[in-house]
Amino acid sequence: VQLVESGGGLVQPGGSLRLSCAVSGFTFSRYAMSWYRQAPGKERELVCSISSGGGSTNYADSVKGRFTISRDNAKNTVYLQMNSLKPEDTAVFYCTARVAGINLWGQGTQVTVSS
Repeated sequence: VQLVESGGGLVQPGGSLRLSCAVSGFTFSRYAMSWYRQAPGKERELVCSISSGGGSTNYADSVKGRFTISRDNAKNTVYLQMNSLKPEDTAVFYCTARVAGINLWGQGTQVTVSS
């Protein structure tokens, strides 16, 4: 089983990034997917989630209207489009799925928002 995030980097405030998480080792289309983030010195927090078919999403209040989660079940990939980034969005972002009662995590990708 692998979840591999990519797309992080350094961006100026107000900028955009698109994260990807490529999944292998389980039937991706059967499971909801989520993005979490962990800022330095803070607990990991849920950013957003998407249902297995992609028809239902939910977001943390702090990212509503700025972030969009989506998925391509043909490509076994979940995405996170992040717009209007703020310095407080700086964190390591992780994709995750709960499969057979086990939380599966990627290695994370660093997002730094700074001028």
